[in-house]
Amino acid sequence: MSTVTVEALDPTSPDAGVAAHYGDPLREQRVLSREVGVVDRSHRGVLAVPGEERLGWLHNLTTQHLAALSAGEGTETLVLSPHGHIEHHALLAEDGTTCWLDTEPGGTAPLLDFLTRMRFLTRVEPRDATPEFAVLTLVGPQIATGLSALGVADLAEPELLPVPEPKFRAGTVPPLPTARYAVTALPAGGLARRGRLGVDLLVPRTRVPEVLDTLAGAGVPRCGLWAYEALRVAARIPRVGLDTDQRTLPAEADLVAAAVHLEKGCYRGQETVAKVHHLGRPPRRLVLLHLDGMTSDQLPAPGTEVTADGRRVGVSGTAVHHYELGPIALALVRRTVTGDTVLRVADATALPA
Repeated sequence: MSTVTVEALDPTSPDAGVAAHYGDPLREQRVLSREVGVVDRSHRGVLAVPGEERLGWLHNLTTQHLAALSAGEGTETLVLSPHGHIEHHALLAEDGTTCWLDTEPGGTAPLLDFLTRMRFLTRVEPRDATPEFAVLTLVGPQIATGLSALGVADLAEPELLPVPEPKFRAGTVPPLPTARYAVTALPAGGLARRGRLGVDLLVPRTRVPEVLDTLAGAGVPRCGLWAYEALRVAARIPRVGLDTDQRTLPAEADLVAAAVHLEKGCYRGQETVAKVHHLGRPPRRLVLLHLDGMTSDQLPAPGTEVTADGRRVGVSGTAVHHYELGPIALALVRRTVTGDTVLRVADATALPA
């Protein structure tokens, strides 16, 4: 198996440190779409938050309703600026004694710094657990095969509460996380958490080779990050920092359903979130673009301008070559851009879906 790392192809990529592919990225996409594979995402950061007041503390600091998060549950949450712009995104897994957060590469230190400054006299002890734990992800319709090999029963599908209409009545959203993901312990140590795109395995780094060998023995091959990213983009799941910019609001990036509780108590940026939701008109929206006539080695970098009739109307995010859809990209564009607007990204015509 020929391993090609991300940094060998793009030394500036935030995803340096993991495999881009193992020789055939399109075949790896098909494996993840039709069977099951495991993706090394160990470049993600991991924070551990133990302490008896951890859930109430995180509840008050972030967008999600975490006070009622139970052991064996996971969810997603955001940290916003005072003006409601997204600063951090984290996936959570609660095991009864510690709340585990995994974050975008490069986001761990800033998020830990923010949490540490917000401790005051609260009984919590946040720490960087990235040297201890790695994230691996099982993706595909046959995920149960991989979980069984690891000694874990299949995990329930995610539960997402419906997003209420603008100007909804108080009491519409129950006092629960808006997205609930099943979490269970791994017999060899660590946790498994069902998510929107697969099952994330939080594995002690010393056990990663053993876990990968166990999965390989059960017929679960390794697939590169490129394959995972292609499926993520096609599913319109954004990554904060790649598919968002410094002024992105949760409603613009379609992160309200998974990460924002619209009836919880005060948190930083709440006023903007409420105003945008009740007006029902976020300034921009996340779209999937089909890039016409663009090859894999021409894909635009995140941050490339999206134009219409020569005027800037947005910015592109992650661009990938999908095994069925061809070249596609996520983009944030003005709310006024419609499905028949002719867009340009670099040298390509872009058709919003």
